[in-house]
Amino acid sequence: MTPPIADVSPNPEPLDRGEFDAATLMRQYPPVLRNPNKLVVFRVACPDGTAGGHLSYSRWAEMPLPATADPGRAATLLAVRDGFYDYEPPTEPAPEWHVNFADPRLFYAYGSSLFAQDEMQVAEHPALGSLREALVAERRSTLTVEDGRPRPVLVMSAERRVRIATDRSAAQGRPNGLYGNAFASAGSDAVRRATTAIDPPTISNIIAIAAPAGGHGRYRKDQIELALATAHSGFRAAVLESSRATGSNAGVAVHTGFWGCGAFGGNRVMMTLLQVVAAEMATVGELVMHVGDAAGQEAVGQAEALLRGMLAEDRPVRSAELVGLIESLGLEWGQSDGN
Repeated sequence: MTPPIADVSPNPEPLDRGEFDAATLMRQYPPVLRNPNKLVVFRVACPDGTAGGHLSYSRWAEMPLPATADPGRAATLLAVRDGFYDYEPPTEPAPEWHVNFADPRLFYAYGSSLFAQDEMQVAEHPALGSLREALVAERRSTLTVEDGRPRPVLVMSAERRVRIATDRSAAQGRPNGLYGNAFASAGSDAVRRATTAIDPPTISNIIAIAAPAGGHGRYRKDQIELALATAHSGFRAAVLESSRATGSNAGVAVHTGFWGCGAFGGNRVMMTLLQVVAAEMATVGELVMHVGDAAGQEAVGQAEALLRGMLAEDRPVRSAELVGLIESLGLEWGQSDGN
């Protein structure tokens, strides 16, 4: 199915919206943590079992792509940062958002032994686990993909109550690190040492979007269109929610990384390229790519070069034409990392 294209992207209302007092939410719907190491993290994050603050939740339909895109402007939006998410408070008044590399079921594995980007984000923002439990109990949809199309979920003002070190450190009892499958096999003492309480907690805004998964060989047009539609819908929802919350059109910053390039097997260059294009389409002010290491920085550099190579003329191009240009690059799927 080709994503809809409109001359002017509308400003829709979400499919679902909810406002939650975080302390009440966590008392009524405590996180269900089935893994002992997740309990270790939670006890550091929430000694009394609750968090503070107020969560704003919204779930959105897919949004039409604008009729045209501007590769020239898209290239200017990209900011590259070494390492991974640090959730540092913004220095500018503009709202900042962090992408959750979601499962098609919102926060589905947060209480399990898994510890990839999605589960780590929920562990550090424990009220997100209670939000899932509340939505399930109230029979509200927790799907981020429905009938094969994106349904982005946004959460504003989640407290980040701990930071978890996942790097390799034999001295700290984590010779294999803690990311992914290594978390489940780590000793509880090592997990406790790796978990640092944040006092006072910082505040994060979350965009939960599920990347396409399971492809192989060259990216097909429909796969490119789906990834672009998903990122655009999530980013555009963040722009709309920011405007609603602040009453201004201040430029929104979106923090992301190699979305869909872990367990889902996406190509780093492709997924960077599509996110930058989606950010421009959604009128995001800045896309901050957290690249992890030198190899990640190289992949982002390749994506930026490919984007600039599409600028035969300094002009906007039809969205459908841009998808065709991206398909013609011949980029191929990667492999799942098993996490």
